[in-house]
Amino acid sequence: MERYRIRTDAVVYFVTYSIVDWLPVFVSEQACKIVTDSFSFCHGQKNLRINAYVIMPTHLHAIVFDKNFDSKSLEKTLFDFRKFTGRQLSDYCMQHAPPCFVATLKAAASKDRERRFWQSSRHPEAIETEAFWKQKLDYIHENPCRKGLVTRGADWRFSSARYFVSDGRENGDVEISALDWG
Repeated sequence: MERYRIRTDAVVYFVTYSIVDWLPVFVSEQACKIVTDSFSFCHGQKNLRINAYVIMPTHLHAIVFDKNFDSKSLEKTLFDFRKFTGRQLSDYCMQHAPPCFVATLKAAASKDRERRFWQSSRHPEAIETEAFWKQKLDYIHENPCRKGLVTRGADWRFSSARYFVSDGRENGDVEISALDWG
């Protein structure tokens, strides 16, 4: 049972979705676009708001909330997002990834599916203070730098860092929704 859960008394969350066996699927623009397009769909159709995100080669992090600050709705949307992207990304791997990736996804399958893309935990952490939000925001934006992929977080395409560096003038692939801690 997952230790971290979405609670009814918290509305903003830091989430992590990791690919099974840390497969580097997100080295492809097409795979990353599956995630960003799904974020956009959930923004427009399911009230999901993305405050910050980064897609790394093996995982993604995001700070998310429901437009109406409804934690139950957020939980359902994140479940749908995970299910949809897992299926789409598994299909993508079946067509474009090396055979060893496909074998890994199939080996991770459970009784109710023939393959598994995401690791079982999404590790939601409630963000209840501006200080904790800032810590997670910095962690997200510095992740590509820590891994040696870029020297400045704003240079990583699949990240919200550019939005924050430009004071909200540049959205990139995903519409970013600000949080007011005032």
